[in-house]
Amino acid sequence: MNRTRPGTGTGSGAGSGGAVGANLGAVRSHNTALVLGLLREAGAEGVSRLELAERTGLTPQAVSKITARLREAGLAAEAGRRASTGGKPRTVLRLVPEAGHAVGVHLDRDELRVVLADLDGAVVGERRTGLDLGAGAETVLGMVAGVVDGLVRDGLGLGLGGLGGFGGFGGFGEKGRAGGGTLLGVGVALPGPLDHARGVLHRVTGFPEWDGFPLREALGQRLGVPVVVDKDTNAAALGLSVGGEGGSFAYLHLGTGLGAGLVIGGRVHRGARTGAGEFGHQVIQLDGPLCECGNRGCVEVLCLTAVGRGEPGEAARVLGVGAANLAGLLDIDVVLLGGRTIARAPEVFAAGVREVLEARSRREGVLGGTVPVRVAAGGERVVAEGAAQLLLGPLFGRGDA
Repeated sequence: MNRTRPGTGTGSGAGSGGAVGANLGAVRSHNTALVLGLLREAGAEGVSRLELAERTGLTPQAVSKITARLREAGLAAEAGRRASTGGKPRTVLRLVPEAGHAVGVHLDRDELRVVLADLDGAVVGERRTGLDLGAGAETVLGMVAGVVDGLVRDGLGLGLGGLGGFGGFGGFGEKGRAGGGTLLGVGVALPGPLDHARGVLHRVTGFPEWDGFPLREALGQRLGVPVVVDKDTNAAALGLSVGGEGGSFAYLHLGTGLGAGLVIGGRVHRGARTGAGEFGHQVIQLDGPLCECGNRGCVEVLCLTAVGRGEPGEAARVLGVGAANLAGLLDIDVVLLGGRTIARAPEVFAAGVREVLEARSRREGVLGGTVPVRVAAGGERVVAEGAAQLLLGPLFGRGDA
C-alpha cells in the first residue's frame, strides 16, 4: 500500500471533456472480478488474454467476452503487444486506474483523515483535520461530509449537492461520467466495537453516546453515495492484505486506543458478530488501573498510561504480552504494528514486542521459532487507505471487504 499517484484532472460532467468513467454495471460476476484482479496485479505491463485464461481456468472465449466488456466500460485498455512463442504477437491488457475512485475515511477520536484512491489503490488526494468524536453526531457527520466534499471536488471535479448527493452525478448509471472517473462510494473506518454488516456503532470506548447509532445509513443519506463502515483495525488489515501482506497476520493498532485487525488464511476475520479484534481490552493485571471500558488492567490502559509517563519501552513490553497471547492463540505468521503512538517510536515498539515474543518462544520451545514483528507499511495513512479498500475490494473479488 502507501502508494501515491499525481492528482487527476478536475473537469466535471459530459461537457467538460473529462475521461469517461467506468461502467460499473459491467462488473457483474465473480469471473469478471477475477479478471479485474489479475489486471490490477499485472500493473502497467499488462497481461494477455491467454494468460488470463490460464490463471483463471476460464475458456479463451469467456475471457474475450469479459475483457471486451471491461474495455467498453473503460476499466481496461490495451498495453501494447508481447512476442509470442508462435503465431502473431499477443495483445496485452492493463487496468485503467483512473476509471474509478473510492474515498477512505479514518474517523478517529480526535482526528479525521480522508483519502481519495484510484482503482489501483494509489492515493490521489488527501485531507486531514482535528475532530472531537464527542461533539455529537450532527457535528461529526457535518465535518466528515464537508471534508469528503472538498476532497472529491478537488480530485474529481464533483461536489455534494447540498445534503442530497454528489452534484450532477446521481448514481453510477450505464455510462457514469465524471472528471476523473466514477466514484464507487465512501468507506469509513473508526474505533469499535461496531456491527460491520449493518453499519451500526456500539459503545466506542470513551464515547458511549454513539451506541446504536446507524452511521452507514446516516452518512449515506447525507452523501448520496454508497457507504461502508468497519473498524479501523479491520480496514487497515484489509489494506495491508490487498497491498501484498500474505498469510495469516495480526495488525496491532496503537493510537488513541488499542485494537487488532486479524487476517486468517488471507481473509479478514471479523467473527460471527463482527466483534473480533477487541484486543485492547484483554485484562492482564487484575488490580491494574481502571480502563474506560470499565475493566481494570486492560492492555490498552496499561499501554497508554506508560506512554503518558514517557515510557514507550514499558508500553512496548505490555503490548508484547498481549501480542504473545494472541500469537499463541492463533498461531499467526507475523505481527504488524501501526498507529500514531507506534509512529512516534517505531523501533522502540518493534524491539519491545519482539523481545517479549522471543522470550515466550524460548520458554515454550515453539516449533518454527519466534513470530516475526514488523512495523506495518503505510504509516499513519494505513487505516484511511484500508477504508478505501472496503469499496475497491469487492470490485476485484475480495469477498472479505
